[in-house]
Amino acid sequence: MMELLTDALYWIGAVTVAWVSVSALCCLLSGIRVWIVGNGNLMQATKLGKWAVVTGATDGIGKAYAEELARRGFAIVLISRTQEKLDDVSKAIESKYNVETKTISADFGSVDIYPKIESGLAGLEIGVLVNNVGVSYSYPEFFLNIPDIDSFINSMININITSVCQMTRLVLPRMVERSKGVILNVASASGMYPVPLLTLYSSSKAFVDFFSRGLEAEYKSKGIIIQSVLPFYVTTKLSKIRRATLDIPTPERYVKAQLSTVGLQTQSNGYFPHAVMGWVTTALLPAKLLNKYVMSVGLSQRARYLKKQKQAVDKGICDNAATGKD
Repeated sequence: MMELLTDALYWIGAVTVAWVSVSALCCLLSGIRVWIVGNGNLMQATKLGKWAVVTGATDGIGKAYAEELARRGFAIVLISRTQEKLDDVSKAIESKYNVETKTISADFGSVDIYPKIESGLAGLEIGVLVNNVGVSYSYPEFFLNIPDIDSFINSMININITSVCQMTRLVLPRMVERSKGVILNVASASGMYPVPLLTLYSSSKAFVDFFSRGLEAEYKSKGIIIQSVLPFYVTTKLSKIRRATLDIPTPERYVKAQLSTVGLQTQSNGYFPHAVMGWVTTALLPAKLLNKYVMSVGLSQRARYLKKQKQAVDKGICDNAATGKD
C-alpha cells in the first residue's frame, strides 16, 4: 500500500514538474516572439492600406500614433476637437514625414458628430484605425461626490465607449471588404481590474477591452486584427505625469513598442515593463489585496488634490482681503 502511494506521489510530482516546465518554456518563447522578434513589417501602408485614422490625435498617445504611423508610410486622418491644434499637427506631420494628412474636427462628447466623420472618411482606403480618444477624472473621487455627475456620466460614456463603437462601425465594413485592416482600441490598465475612486473610468476601459476581444474573435477569420491596448502610466496630459522613467515611458517610446505587438497579442500592455506590471497585478496579487492597495492609493491622491484646492481657495481669500476686493 505504501509503495502504491509512493508511486502515485512520484507520478503526480513528475507530471506537475513537466507541466510547469512546459508552461514556463511556452511563456519564454511567447515573450521572445512578442518583445524581441516583434511582428516584422506588418504595420506598413503597403500591407494594410493607404490611410490610418487616429482619434484624439493632437496630444499624448494619439499624437504619437499619428507620427509613428506617418513615419511608416501611412497617410493620416487626424480627428480631434480643436481645429487649430489639428492644423498644427497636420502641418508638422506633412513636413516631417512627407505624407498626406486630413483633419476632421469633432467633439466626441457629442453623439451627433458621426455623419460628419463618415463623410470625411468616404472613399479612403483605411488600413488602420486607432480609437484613442478618452477622458478621465480630474482627481479620484467617490462616485456620488463627483461634481455635476449627470454631465460627467454622459461625457465619459460618449467619449470612452460610444466613440469606440461608432468609429469601428464606420471603418470596419470596408476593412472586411478588403480582407485586411487593423483596429487598435486604446483602453487602459485600469480596465484590467476595478479601480476604486476612478470607478466609471475603469469600467469604461473594461468595456473597451471586452469589446475589442469579442470583435477580434468575430472578425479574425475575415483577415482583420483587433487589439485591446492596455497601458499603465505614460507621460501625457491625461496622466498628469511629465517625467519619463523606465516604467513610465514617453508616448513616442510607448507607441513604437506597442505597434510591434500588433497581430501577436489580442490584449497587449504594449510595453515590456507594463506587461510585467500587468502580470503582477492580475496573475500574482490576490484580487482582494490589489483592490485594497488601489483604494489606498486613490484616497491618498484624493486627499492631496483636495488639500491643494483648499490652499488655493484660502490664498484667494487672503489676496482679496489684502487688496480690499469682495
